[in-house]
Amino acid sequence: MSLAILYSRAQEGIQAPLVTVEVHLSNGLPGLSIVGLPEMAVRESKDRVRGALINSQFEFPARRITINLAPADLPKEGGRFDLPIALGILAASNQLAKEPLSYYEFAGELALSGELRPVNGILPAALTARDAGRSLILPEQNVAEAALVSGLDCYPANHILEVCSHLNSINALPLYKNNLIPADDRINYLDMADVYGQNQARRALEISAAGAHSLLYIGPPGTGKSMLASRLPSILPPMSEEEALESAAINSVANHKAFQPMHWRQRPFRAPHHTASAVALVGGGSNPKPGEISLAHQGVLFLDELPEFERRVLEVLREPLENGHITISRANRQADYPARFQLIAAMNPCPCGHLGDGSDRCHCSLDKIARYRSRISGPLLDRIDMHVEVPRQPLQIGQHNNLSKEEPSEAIRKRVVLAREYQLARQGKTNQVLQGLEIEQHAKPCKAGNELLHRAIERLGLSMRAYHRILKVARTIADLEANPNIDTRHISEAIGYRRLDRS
Repeated sequence: MSLAILYSRAQEGIQAPLVTVEVHLSNGLPGLSIVGLPEMAVRESKDRVRGALINSQFEFPARRITINLAPADLPKEGGRFDLPIALGILAASNQLAKEPLSYYEFAGELALSGELRPVNGILPAALTARDAGRSLILPEQNVAEAALVSGLDCYPANHILEVCSHLNSINALPLYKNNLIPADDRINYLDMADVYGQNQARRALEISAAGAHSLLYIGPPGTGKSMLASRLPSILPPMSEEEALESAAINSVANHKAFQPMHWRQRPFRAPHHTASAVALVGGGSNPKPGEISLAHQGVLFLDELPEFERRVLEVLREPLENGHITISRANRQADYPARFQLIAAMNPCPCGHLGDGSDRCHCSLDKIARYRSRISGPLLDRIDMHVEVPRQPLQIGQHNNLSKEEPSEAIRKRVVLAREYQLARQGKTNQVLQGLEIEQHAKPCKAGNELLHRAIERLGLSMRAYHRILKVARTIADLEANPNIDTRHISEAIGYRRLDRS
């Protein structure tokens, strides 16, 4: 029978749906046709496959070749189907054993010489191949990434001849062994001990890490806002294997060349420039790719000089901040990407940056200050849990000698980890993602604290969203003390972190 069936994976967001590659040889005028919604790169694979087989000393069948990529309604893109198509032609023409094909999934782009080239998005394919109970044969440049998936047999190859030799039981491909250390002990984060002073800002960062809260720093230039933000990953809890694989899968889909398997458990820290477009921030394109908010999934998104971003660009953050995912819709395609990131932002108090720093250098009018701050919309500001001032510190001679006296990240991280454990044991999620009745159940303050909060709402004119955010921050403050109750002091401190609500 001139029919061969192989298995591969398409790419749809960070999903990798199964694609069955069916190759049929029939009588008629010689030719090769590919059906099943192939895009341009897939349609061009027939020329790469023909060149690779001929240059590898195989016989290219002079028959009518039909290649069906099922399911027919799933778009297929990229060069990932070159290898299974070539192997299918060899199997259908009896140049390759068919029996072993059902035990493997295949992915890889072919050079005209028959060499294998790497492809994007191999990690999602590896996850689904493991769940399907099949092994994976792929280019050697992709194998370190795919081997991050525990319980999957990966076979790297450099040339199609090596794959054929393996399938014909002549020379077996080596089973790849993952030698990466499954922990983040090797990760060198920036340390909080480098930050001089700024006790309130440090305290706010610890609360932010403990409850996964968003945070806005407001202060003059050079007070340490960016320095503090860049050290947030050092006090976050270690990533679980599931979190690390999800984050790594997004990076794999975005660009396999930039993906570094050695750092797969490192918390992402993304800091796009304020000239970034809305598409760069949330993702997009005709074939939707993940943006900065998805690349920061399970990590930190730092927006420095927040008012300098275009307002319409910032507005696209509103829904992902609430939902933890982004749906990118285009005319013919739609992709869903996770975007559960921690937003840390920084801004100056006025256009010149020197308002309130005691230097008398600020000459900004009230109108200028109002216009500058109005670049950040009220609804977006409402979604940021904490607004904290970072004042200028008094300069002390030899202050660099005192840096070692500041508390290091490791000590802070231990408290953060304990607070997260309390949250997960109590409600199965971080405080930041509590919604509706969950807030009433797990973040209910004492009677005096509730009265204090209601007085603050009336005086500051806070929204219901701000009310809930104060409760969630207060819950985190109590968790850092291992206190099951939310007292007045917790509510008072949480209200104090809504700086811009009091402006």
